[in-house]
Parts: sequence; structure tokens; C-alpha cells
Amino acid sequence: MLKKKILIVDDEEHILELIKFNLEKNGFEVLSSDNGEDCIQILEGNSVDLLVLDLMLPGMDGIDVCKEIRKIDKFNNLPIIMLTAKGEETDRILGLELGADDYITKPFSVRELVARIKAVLRRTDTKGIDKQKILKLKGISLDTEKHEVTVDGNLVDLTLKEFELLKMLIANRGKVLSRNTLLDDIWGFDYFGETRTVDVHIRHLRKKIGDDETGEYIETIRGVGYKMK
Repeated sequence: MLKKKILIVDDEEHILELIKFNLEKNGFEVLSSDNGEDCIQILEGNSVDLLVLDLMLPGMDGIDVCKEIRKIDKFNNLPIIMLTAKGEETDRILGLELGADDYITKPFSVRELVARIKAVLRRTDTKGIDKQKILKLKGISLDTEKHEVTVDGNLVDLTLKEFELLKMLIANRGKVLSRNTLLDDIWGFDYFGETRTVDVHIRHLRKKIGDDETGEYIETIRGVGYKMK
């Protein structure tokens, strides 16, 4: 499996080194730059999966870089996570309006940044699935537009979180999803570590789709998480 390639742009060398070290430890390939001009050139010459972009750069700042990137067709869907200082709320909002997918405020936890990168990449990887109107698995039919689920033709009443949980499991059928992965994608990083939240929702979901009796759909991977059979 090919490693995901991340480009980090920040003018503080110690931050570049810190992020690079931790991303490589998590299995990513990392490119880096300390200015906006080089960032554009690196993107042109490499196949990059995600950009971590500091707002406060010398010369061409992060906002200008974001504007330039979104003008280039092949970078329209490039995921961008912006690094901002606490007092830069206006710039942060502008960055999101220009197409940044997420932002994280300095000083930040490297662990949180890595978790956010993984979450954004997962969302990007499943965009094709999200465009499908109907997801089907055995007797389950999930309508992404109507937010309706039927099991063997019978309508099932799910909460929003239960619906998102079922959709994510079906979209990743056969793949083991850890509890923290499910928390990141469905509840957000603020819930990191509260894995009981996932277990409770899985239990309710199983009951509603009849899986608590048959065990036909959701498999518990002990000590890790869940997967859809």
C-alpha cells in the first residue's frame, strides 16, 4: 500500500521537524517548505495527498497560497489543514471560506494534528462513496439523501449518529475501524478517548437492525473496534 504524502509549510524550523518526525512515525511520507512560493512549486512537481499550511508565512502568506492553489484545477480537491495563531480568527474564517478543510490553533498537540490529518484523509477517501445515493449490504439499504435505513424492506428509525456510524461501517466493509477512528470521524476530536460512546451506539444500532440476535452484520474486534462483515 502506497504511503500518503503530506506537504508541511511553516517558517519555523522546529515545528517542521516536529511534525515531520511524528508523521513519518505514523507511516506518512513527508515533504516540507518554509515559504509559500516553494509550496506551489512542490505541489506542481509532486503528487501530494494533503497540505498542512501555516497562515503566517513570510512573503506569500497562507491565505495567498490557498487562493493560488484553488485557482489551479488539479488542486481543487486537495485537502488543506491550516495552522493558525489564537488571535487570527478572521484569517481562519477566511481560510475556511477559501477551501481549507480544517484548522488547528498554535500551540497545538502533535497527537491532535496527526488525528485531524487522518480524519481529513479518511473523509477524502470516502467522498466517492458519499456521492452514492443508496448504500446496500445484504438486507440493509441506506439512503444517503433521505437519511433513511431499511432492513429487509422495513424502515428503521436511527438517530443521526447511528446513521453516520452505520454508513461508515458499510462504506468500509471488511475493514477494521478502531473506536478512536469512529470517534474522530463521527463525534470529532473533542471526544478522543471516550470509547464507551462508540460501544453504546454500536449496541443500540445492533438492536435496531436486528444484529443483536443474528450477529449477521457487525463484528466486534476485541481490544480494537468494529468491522462490517
